[in-house]
Amino acid sequence: MKKTFQQFLAQIGEDPTREGLQRTPERAEEALAFLTSGYQVNIAEMLEDATFTSTMSEMVVLKDIELYSLCEHHLLPFFGRCHIGYVPQGKIIGISKLARIVDVFAKRLQVQENLTQQIADCVLEATQAAGVAVIIEAQHFCMMMRGVQKQHPVMKTSVMLKLFRDDPHTRTEFLSLIA
Repeated sequence: MKKTFQQFLAQIGEDPTREGLQRTPERAEEALAFLTSGYQVNIAEMLEDATFTSTMSEMVVLKDIELYSLCEHHLLPFFGRCHIGYVPQGKIIGISKLARIVDVFAKRLQVQENLTQQIADCVLEATQAAGVAVIIEAQHFCMMMRGVQKQHPVMKTSVMLKLFRDDPHTRTEFLSLIA
């Protein structure tokens, strides 16, 4: 990858040997490896000891989980926050694992729509909950820095599974808790 970044610098008209760019290929390689490290995580192993038996049957919500990802279309960042809710059905999940689930999927080349679905599906599979809700609010550099160059739009995506989809009261409760 280092050689590819050196070639990239040369192709855009830069001198990869000039002082300020001499270590850029290594830094870029490390940054990209970190930003795509979600591919290296085995989610099943990560969640192996993360669920616990519980009699809790009311909604659990973790909101404002920050996320950073790369758009799969332009390799530009998007960033925002994720809100997760679920209604346990005999099993709860450690709250730090909810944030880790967000990070694992966000650290892959993504579109926000798929990221939202992947998080919801993963939480449902891990908890076997009566329902799961995920909302992501994010800003996209591919829209801010290029193309239409609009600085303030926030894209919101939601996935409502099972009880959150079927019961308007459950959905309304979740939406009020994250407001």
